[in-house]
Amino acid sequence: MIENVFILDHTYGSSDDEKKEALKRLGVYSSPEEAKKAIKIFVKQPGFKDYPDGFVIDKYRLNTDNKEWKSGF
Repeated sequence: MIENVFILDHTYGSSDDEKKEALKRLGVYSSPEEAKKAIKIFVKQPGFKDYPDGFVIDKYRLNTDNKEWKSGF
């Protein structure tokens, strides 16, 4: 049974100016290795190849609330 998923995002720009920052959710994977395989494909594509350091893999536990939002926003 899968307990965790790995989300692959790509971002570039300045986090200081939301209008200039671009975040793309690229996929959800069963392991970091699968996400890394996807990066090897995406990094060759237009746009992504200009920002090869913009890939981020985050681990999320299934059926678990994000504690950051427990108090609202």
